[in-house]
Amino acid sequence: MASAEDLISIKKKIEYKIINVLKAIFDPEIPVDIYELGLIYEIKISDLFNVEIIMTLTSPNCPVAESMPKEVEDKVGEVHGVESSKVNIVFDPPWDKDMMSEEAKLDLGMI
Repeated sequence: MASAEDLISIKKKIEYKIINVLKAIFDPEIPVDIYELGLIYEIKISDLFNVEIIMTLTSPNCPVAESMPKEVEDKVGEVHGVESSKVNIVFDPPWDKDMMSEEAKLDLGMI
């Protein structure tokens, strides 16, 4: 059985892989990945390596409101070490441009 330190280390490695996967998924309306765009609020990894992604969309009427969460769930589920993945969409707090990373703002010419 893995020690608490080993478990934390494994979770950190899986989280890093998940973030890289999220950085490869782009919002179709804004040419920035969903991680840098600030759509990912939280990545939860249980001790059994079940992953829950808490995310939002740029608006409730987003044209990919059905397909993007499924894409995120499927791609995160393919990460080595992940047992299962689930996406929960929330709109509180609502997304706004201040949630974007400095890199995203730079890419979009906002700074």
